[in-house]
Formats: sequence, C-alpha cells, structure tokens
Amino acid sequence: MNHEGRKHAVLSASAAHRWLMCPPSARLEEQFPDTASESAAEGTLAHELAEIKVRHYFYTVDFGRQKYTRRLNKLKKEALWQDEMDRYTNEYLDYIKQTALSLESAPYAVIEMRVDYSAYVPDGFGTADCILISGETLHVIDFKYGKGVMVSAEENAQLSLYALGAYEAYKMLYPIKHIRMSIVQPRLDNISEWEYTVEALLKWGEYVRERAALAWKGEGDYAPGTDTCRFCRAKARCRARSDHNVKKAFDIGELPPLISAVEAGKRLAELEDVVKYQKDLQEWALSECLAGGDVPGWKAVEGRGSRDWTDMDKAFEMLQEQGVDRAMLWEERPLTLAQVEKVVGKKEFNGLVGDMVVKRPGKPALVRSSDKRPAITNKVSAAEAFAPSGVDQ
Repeated sequence: MNHEGRKHAVLSASAAHRWLMCPPSARLEEQFPDTASESAAEGTLAHELAEIKVRHYFYTVDFGRQKYTRRLNKLKKEALWQDEMDRYTNEYLDYIKQTALSLESAPYAVIEMRVDYSAYVPDGFGTADCILISGETLHVIDFKYGKGVMVSAEENAQLSLYALGAYEAYKMLYPIKHIRMSIVQPRLDNISEWEYTVEALLKWGEYVRERAALAWKGEGDYAPGTDTCRFCRAKARCRARSDHNVKKAFDIGELPPLISAVEAGKRLAELEDVVKYQKDLQEWALSECLAGGDVPGWKAVEGRGSRDWTDMDKAFEMLQEQGVDRAMLWEERPLTLAQVEKVVGKKEFNGLVGDMVVKRPGKPALVRSSDKRPAITNKVSAAEAFAPSGVDQ
C-alpha cells in the first residue's frame, strides 16, 4: 500500500478521541493545512517496512522472498531510513506471530485494510494495520512508531472504529462475539491490550453515531483540554481553548494564605494546558510574522546565531602546521550506553555486556494518578523503621 497516499476522512479514526470529545473541532481544523512533520514521515516509512514484513509472513506465496527483498532495498534508500527501524518492526512482527500461533486455528489475516465505518460515522473510513479473525474473536492490532506519547489500547477510539468497520465487513462470514485490541509501540517498550464483547462495541457505536452527527455538521460544544488539543491543527487560534486557558490562568478566585493538597492537585490539573497553549500560540504568531502578517505588540527577529567551519579538516591542518598540537584540537569521549547498544545491536549487547549494566532510578517526576508506573514515596514504612539492624543497641 502507498502509505504516503493514504486518504483521511473528515472524521478520521486517528482523530476520533478529539472529535468525540470536541465535535466542532473537526470542521474547525479544515481551515488549516495538514502539515506533516519529519517524525510523521519516519512513522510512515516504518509502517511501510512493517507492512511488507507481516505480508511476507502471512502470504509468502504471493509476496515471496524476492518481492520482499526488492521492496526492502527500496525502503533502505529513503532519506529517513534508520537501521533501528528494522529492529522495531521485528518486534511488531514477533508480537503478531506469537498472537497468531497462540490461537486454536490459523487466523484469517488482513494487512493494511481500508475499513468502512460509515454506518456509524458520515463518510467514515480508515486503514487498519493488521486484523486477525479466528473463531469468535476479531483482533485489531495497531503499530505505533512514535515515542512522544504512550498510547493505551483500553477504550481506544481509533481501534474501536476499526473494529466496528471490520465487524460490519465480516459479521456474515464469521460468528464474531469477542473483540481484542492491541497496540504495539516498540520504541517505548509498550504493548497494550484490551478486549470486550461485540455487544459493548455496538453500544459504543450508538454513542459514536450521535457524536459524529454533531461533528459532521460542526456543531456541539467545544471541550478544550490537554489531550484533546494536543494534535489539533486549530489549537493555536481556537477561541474556546484561548478563553479556557485565560480563565484558568487569571480567574481562579481569591487565593487563601495556604492551599491544601486537594486544592493543589485540582489546580495542577486545571493549569496543565496553560503553558502548552502559550507555546502553541507563540509558534503560530512567529509563523504569522515571518509570513508578513501583523501580530500587534510582537515581531520576528533573528535569534542568536552560531559559527561553523567552512572546511574543518583544512582549518585543523593549518593550525597543526603552525605548531598547534593535535591533542589540543581533539578530545576522545566514550559513546553513551544507549549509543553503544545501538551500534552493537540490542541482542548482541545484552549477550556480551548485559550483566554489566545497572539501571539507576530516574529523578522523581509528578504525573497523573492514571499513569501505569508504580507510585514512589520518601516515607519510611513501619517495617523498614523497625527492621533489625544487626547492631546491638
């Protein structure tokens, strides 16, 4: 499949978490160009690599070694190719292999399937990375190459829409009763799984139908928030988000001399998007000024510049000819642990020096209570406080 040429629905599955929460945002976004970042282009390339690996595994006869190798060599010539893509897509393939082999019977596999969920969402369609059907179970598997945000499969709107579309396509052929959804995000060591019944999926579909009808017409209430606005193209100029953040920043009421832990937690949540909104607004204002527009009170200027060699080798050669010792021009530094692992390869690294690596605890960070990581505290438990020290008192 030509991943670059993928079409996207107005109410796309990938943005469903947004237009379900904030229906008017879908039409508001149409006023802004969909500019792809370099990380998005990397993700597209990684998806193409993942696709040919899964296709070669399930359909070796039609997509044999020669065809696979030809496609692989072509991808390796892409400017954004990185060798680590091979390892990360292998992890995705391994998960699919293990899943398929764990089933009671060989699954029917569909790769890069265009799913139609227009029975619930006007003109709704999307592309599912991998769908496996075995017995009474429909399994939707999604490959995420990004490493900025960890994605959970639990109640995931994108995968649920894919499941709705796949169910509509295959319900007459298979006695589907169970839905499984998986997200494989290898760059964050994240494999997330969730499952529920077809009845629950169809009930959710009715909720989607109502929200999608509002979104299609650009109606409903705006619902700005950190997660909702993160990837919205209108996030910098959205009045609802602007008013929402200004209110949070300046209209939080009279401050008492001291605030409680309950109040602190509430205000942390309320102010979470303020800084992000300011950054988004600054980026838009800068682009507007650079394009010749006028943002009263602001202008674009050239930032602090930097110097660089026109020919470093020649410059160093001239310095050495004038008596400057080479050792004064160069310094030897070891690669970081992560860089060594990348150069050597993860498997060989673990085999050779894995037992010489210790993982030190990271600096404490404040996160939402919904975060999957276990909570830590400096508070000493009674068992620790009264544990025998081995020293006579």
